[in-house]
Amino acid sequence: MTKIGISILSSDLLNLEKEIKSIEQSNVDYIHIDVMDGHFVPNITFGPDIVAQIKRVTNIPLDVHLMINHPEKYIETFASVGADILTVHYEACDQLDEVLSLIRRHGCKPGLAIKPTTNIESIKKYLDKVSLVLQMTVEPGFGGQTFIEDTLENLQVLNQYRSNHHLNYMIEVDGGINNITGKICANAGTDVLAVGSYYINALNREKAIQELKK
Repeated sequence: MTKIGISILSSDLLNLEKEIKSIEQSNVDYIHIDVMDGHFVPNITFGPDIVAQIKRVTNIPLDVHLMINHPEKYIETFASVGADILTVHYEACDQLDEVLSLIRRHGCKPGLAIKPTTNIESIKKYLDKVSLVLQMTVEPGFGGQTFIEDTLENLQVLNQYRSNHHLNYMIEVDGGINNITGKICANAGTDVLAVGSYYINALNREKAIQELKK
């Protein structure tokens, strides 16, 4: 069954603990935390203090997505405050092998993210070193965007490559995910749906999750 991660990017930040408790009631698999630095993407969001506070109030694994330049400078910090998965961007790393190894050394599962237009061939040599591949299905930086259908081919390639090479990384998508696009991604081989606005704005959040898992 497809796993669900709830992105807090569009949540009510003035009532974040209440939001986390609501997420817990929805029986999801991850809390997805988008960390942005205003340089790699044109937005600034959460830092390690927020991750630490979330970790204090929930046992749901934290899927921390670093949309930042020079992520190697912050791996130890985010690992120490409770990240379970640490995902870095291919486009932001000069020494990607070293960064992925650093994530493992600090006790987290390493994830590798790519933007919608990044050539999938460029990351294949790293796929035996990661626990998760995150395909951005919108341009990273802001929530509430429209799903980019051209990314579906990458999902199919990642799924086929995993099968052909007997690898076990999870495939995750992030951006524009709802009950319709989520099903399309799941059919293309996706394991984890990072869901933001569709869930946060739902009148019935539990029903929204049920629709995603159908």
